[in-house]
Amino acid sequence: MRDALLIALFAFLGAAAAGLLGACVLLLIRRWSLTAHLAVVAGVGVAAMLAGTLAVARAMFLSAHDLSVVTTVVAMAAVVSTVTALLLGRWVVARSRELALAARSFGDGGSFAAPARASTAELAALSRELEATSARLAESRDRERALESSRRELVAWISHDLRTPLAGLRAMAEALEDGVAAEPDRYLRQIRTEVERLNDMVGDLFELSRIHAGALTLSLSRISLSDLIGDALAGADPLAREHGVRLVGDRGEPLPVEADGREMSRVLGNLLVNAIRRTPADGTVAVTARRSDDGVVVSVTDGCGGIPEEDLPRVFDTGWRGTHARTPPAGAGLGLAIVRGIVEAHRGHATVRNVTGGCRFEVTLPATEG
Repeated sequence: MRDALLIALFAFLGAAAAGLLGACVLLLIRRWSLTAHLAVVAGVGVAAMLAGTLAVARAMFLSAHDLSVVTTVVAMAAVVSTVTALLLGRWVVARSRELALAARSFGDGGSFAAPARASTAELAALSRELEATSARLAESRDRERALESSRRELVAWISHDLRTPLAGLRAMAEALEDGVAAEPDRYLRQIRTEVERLNDMVGDLFELSRIHAGALTLSLSRISLSDLIGDALAGADPLAREHGVRLVGDRGEPLPVEADGREMSRVLGNLLVNAIRRTPADGTVAVTARRSDDGVVVSVTDGCGGIPEEDLPRVFDTGWRGTHARTPPAGAGLGLAIVRGIVEAHRGHATVRNVTGGCRFEVTLPATEG
């Protein structure tokens, strides 16, 4: 038993010395290629075995012949281990370089394509993560391009919508100032109408800037969707009468929600105004509320004839106004963007889809129990 413990001690001391030396070498070459690291690891394993064997051999007083045999066997093992480590290192380095080249094209703004040849499990996992990141970045770039396009359209349309009424206001003001206005009262009424429209446009821009800046503060309270729909219908009724559009409201059962009453009134008002202006005379705009698996859904259905399928994803984009005229009462294309921003601030979502004869906008809010 004592001899076995001594052999184990001598073997451990010899192997520990080789391992300590290998750790120092690894520290010195820590910035070198993986091939060198693997070669050192293989060498440490063989050196540890050789050092332990030599230490035990000296303690056991083996003959010179026996010691040379053991040394030769260990040397052959060292050669095989080193060659194997070098081959493995070259293979791993080659796969790493392929992955680096693929990642470089990905970083230059392209899409990531994983190398075709097989690699280690770790490199394969890294490749999958890069593919997923590439897909997310591609979606982000598409959203950014769409947002930038909508911003440019918004600036162009806002400039147009501001220039037209301002030019009219200037002409009417000059006519009144020069005393050549045939009907001063009509001019004054028109000036007031244009000022109110400009005020609404500026208000929409301010609201949208608050939403985009994350500065929209909600005053949440428990409100009834039935009351909210009733107030929105009453507020939109004069506009509906002016356009010859029928308003139909189905409040359904009482549906309580935690929401900001003022902001949600703006959401329904924007949806109703948009629906009334897009629905031809003698058409119908219907508002309904119901429960769903996702929460509470308020839908506004119009008779606009439908939206082209390729335009449906852009309906809620800032400044988007489709193919309709860019003159009043088309507006600046901010109403639906404001709707989406307010609804998302309530942890809900807004969608649109085509139905027979028109389209249906749906606002989904989290339900409140009770």
